[in-house]
Amino acid sequence: MRCLTATRLGHWGLEAMTDDIVLIVSELLTNAILHSGTTEIGLVVSVRDGCLTITVRDGMAGHTRPRPCDSEVESGRGLFLVESLARERGGAWGTSDAGATTWCRLALPTGQHP
Repeated sequence: MRCLTATRLGHWGLEAMTDDIVLIVSELLTNAILHSGTTEIGLVVSVRDGCLTITVRDGMAGHTRPRPCDSEVESGRGLFLVESLARERGGAWGTSDAGATTWCRLALPTGQHP
């Protein structure tokens, strides 16, 4: 999914966002795979109204929250990274559908609209 996302960003002329977006996609998908217990997960990456939106739907209700970061622990930093990158790029992240969908929205760089 990371390669597909990077390719799509290239088609849109948004190569400058690739590293951050691929990291966010990876973290949101990993979170869904590890914690949802479902066998079907969907990913949508779209551009609309000056924002790039990443949506991961696992269909399992539940609230996703970032955990406090502990430098001694090997995992658990994914949503903290998503939150930090979203905030840095003028965006936000959250859940909808009672937690069955996790999304992240980032502002496009000034003057860049596919």
